[in-house]
Amino acid sequence: MPKQTILKELAKCKHPKSRKTLALTRKVKKINNREKIKLGHAAKANMVGNKLAWFAEHLIEQQHPLEPAEYEALVDEYLMRFDRELEQIKIVQSIGKHRATQHAAREAAIKATIETEKLNFSGGGIELPDLCDPTNFTLFQQWDGSAASIQHLKLKFISRKMLQESVKRNVVDKMDE
Repeated sequence: MPKQTILKELAKCKHPKSRKTLALTRKVKKINNREKIKLGHAAKANMVGNKLAWFAEHLIEQQHPLEPAEYEALVDEYLMRFDRELEQIKIVQSIGKHRATQHAAREAAIKATIETEKLNFSGGGIELPDLCDPTNFTLFQQWDGSAASIQHLKLKFISRKMLQESVKRNVVDKMDE
């Protein structure tokens, strides 16, 4: 039963403590909780989509899979994506004495985001596609940019340590040849 129909029936109920009223309110709560869960998944997919869109935008001209060192440099560039905005906020705050707290919330949000991403990248990793793998790279190049099709991409936790180890492995392999 759609939510609008349930709400109309709920409005017709005479007594607030009747069994019918309580049953309808339970149905409405259940529908609301279901919608909240859907919105939570959509928000997460949207955040991941924005992150992947940044990487796709910076890999437009790239024709071959990335080397681990290139991938590390790209992730470092991703971690510095808010630097210009933070500089602008500092300039605005330095002008006049009444603007010291202007954009403070945005600045705090940016700093918190950058801090967690840097910790994740140096620790367990950031969830990204493996752009060093040729098949994953071509799949990522073919990605249409929609949040709904993210599920078709194979994401992996990429860390600085993992990329540096693969750089060392590549150097050792080249020396053996």
